[in-house]
Amino acid sequence: MPRPTGNTRLRAARLAAGYSSQQDLANALTARGVPVGTRQVRRWESANPPLPNAEVRHALVELLGQDLGALGFQVPEGSTAGGRALRSLIALADRGPVRTPNAVQPATAGADFLAVTRAHRRLYWTVAPATLHPAVSAHATLGGQLLDVTTGRTRQTLAAALAESWLLAGRMEFFDLREPDRAGDTWVRALQAAGDAEDALLGAAILAHMAFIPGWAGSRDQAAERMIAARAYARKSPASAEFLAWLDAVEAECETRCGNTRTGLNLIGHGEDVLAAGSEHASPEWMDWFSPVRLAAFKGNTQLKAGHLPQARETLLDVLESLPQDADKQRTVVLGDLAAVEAAAHDPVAAAAYAVRALELLETHWYATGLERVREVRRALAPWQNEPYVRDLDDRLYGWRATLSALAN
Repeated sequence: MPRPTGNTRLRAARLAAGYSSQQDLANALTARGVPVGTRQVRRWESANPPLPNAEVRHALVELLGQDLGALGFQVPEGSTAGGRALRSLIALADRGPVRTPNAVQPATAGADFLAVTRAHRRLYWTVAPATLHPAVSAHATLGGQLLDVTTGRTRQTLAAALAESWLLAGRMEFFDLREPDRAGDTWVRALQAAGDAEDALLGAAILAHMAFIPGWAGSRDQAAERMIAARAYARKSPASAEFLAWLDAVEAECETRCGNTRTGLNLIGHGEDVLAAGSEHASPEWMDWFSPVRLAAFKGNTQLKAGHLPQARETLLDVLESLPQDADKQRTVVLGDLAAVEAAAHDPVAAAAYAVRALELLETHWYATGLERVREVRRALAPWQNEPYVRDLDDRLYGWRATLSALAN
């Protein structure tokens, strides 16, 4: 792939904030009373970006949510240019301890950091998010501090591992803890690290994850814009059939949540065709969250939202039988979707039974997305709320163990 040049940190922050072109950012700054042209933005995204004047600095920090250093600008010692940026950063998720000088790191630093990143990736499936998330975030903070004191291949390896660590932290924040705003800030850092690593495929994965945020909020245009960027990045590097099918699945879920179930089903069908055709390219090792059975889980949810209940039931039952042993988080979601199918089919007894099974798993494998599915089912069961099986569900949903588990995570 061609070597990325210029200020990749600013470019990544711009894309993450939803400004798909340099002109979009220029327009946003102009709308804030800071007239800026595309040529100026192009200079900021060059290899040696000039430091903007004070008024523009403040507007950039407020628009992109990061300080000037994180945006790739060199701020002179003693300058007050970062003062307002610091206040903006404090409003974001805590970035960890104050940086202190580190010695230049040896060639083994990248591999050593990557080994811990790989361990966190495996632990994600079995360790409670409240336990694992602080460790992953602290590890990523360490990586950010080491990035400045590594060079060459070591720096590239470390940057890629750092991008993966921030991606994982954001996944926990979004899916496990349901903190989408925090996840968005984290994924900006991940995208910047992927730019430092010159890893376009990792950048595509991060951008696709970022599409979930507006997609789940029902903002189709913003989700579509991020998916366009994700696919553009994916074209810069050989992508496996599995990776391309996952992009279809992400876009399908966003479309479905925005009410476009027909488009969602078409995207799922395209993803199935891509998987069937295969590819000579292997998936990256960090892509452990997707497989054909997980594509089927996306499909079952889309069929449910489209009102195709018999098809959704059949798809989701097959998924439940096919999920691997370590997929209990996904299993809670599938059980919740099956419960929703039965509630929509006016079989409240079966719906409550599936919901209880999901809650039993959530007591040992917390997953906020799974709990949301159960709560949606409980709302659908309102017409039967005085029936004993619904009261049993309520006892489980609002029992001591469930409440304490939710508070702990």
